[in-house]
Amino acid sequence: MTFATARAARRQGLAVLRGASAGALEIDCGAVSLADSAGLAVLLDWLSAAKAAGRKLRYTHLPEDVVALARISEVDELLAHGV
Repeated sequence: MTFATARAARRQGLAVLRGASAGALEIDCGAVSLADSAGLAVLLDWLSAAKAAGRKLRYTHLPEDVVALARISEVDELLAHGV
C-alpha cells in the first residue's frame, strides 16, 4: 500500500469492516509487497474504524517497511496488538 493505492485500499478495508460478521477480525498483510507512510495511515485508520464500531481488529504478517515506519512513529505497539 503506497500513496498510489492507499485511497482505494482504505475504502475497500472499511467496506470489509462494515460487512463482516460480528466478532474479532484479523487481516493478513503477508501479500503486501510494498508499503509507505500512506499504507501505515490506512492500517491505523482501519484500527480506528474498528474501535469506533466496537470491533476487535489485529494484523498479521506486517511488512518490515511498515513495522519500521510504525516504530519511528511510535505506533508499533498499536499495530502489533490491534484494538
